[in-house]
Amino acid sequence: MPDADWWRALWPDPRDVILALGVEAGMDVIDLCSGDGWFTAPLASLARKVFAIDVDERMLEQATKRVAAVGAENCEFLQADAYDIASFVAQPVDFVLMANTFHGVPDPTRLACAMAAVLRPGGRAAIVNWHRRPREETVVLGQPRGPRTEMRMSPDAVQAVLEPAGLRHLRTVELLPYHYGAVFEKTCAPSSMT
Repeated sequence: MPDADWWRALWPDPRDVILALGVEAGMDVIDLCSGDGWFTAPLASLARKVFAIDVDERMLEQATKRVAAVGAENCEFLQADAYDIASFVAQPVDFVLMANTFHGVPDPTRLACAMAAVLRPGGRAAIVNWHRRPREETVVLGQPRGPRTEMRMSPDAVQAVLEPAGLRHLRTVELLPYHYGAVFEKTCAPSSMT
């Protein structure tokens, strides 16, 4: 996990990112694979309720501190496997955010179905990913950063995984300098997943 200086250089205003993706005041939101809480804290400042879910207890401890620093008390921190989110979040939510991790998911089809399962009808999901550019071209603080080039997914590749789970692509938002946010809406039951 990158340190705070790295995150600050790449995402100087994470609140602007979540607003660009369509998170609105009063929503119930899941920050899936939340890491150290870089996006969790601004989500907690905006949303009605936030569920920060990560498999790594140390990352959740950092996220807890980051959220406490903004004075928010509406965040529940859950150490859990992302595939099992429906087991931990009992009520459907308005928005699921997954930033900088979808490219490394071992079973993206399974995860797309898990995300769709926790969204209310009309709820939205956003996947923030690195553009499919060579890693050598995505420099942060003087060093190439992000996943290996061959792991990076185009917006079309993300759409091909999420749409069969019942998540319709709404738009793709440019998140300069190196990312995009693919935004989806839950519209129907998943199609047959093979």
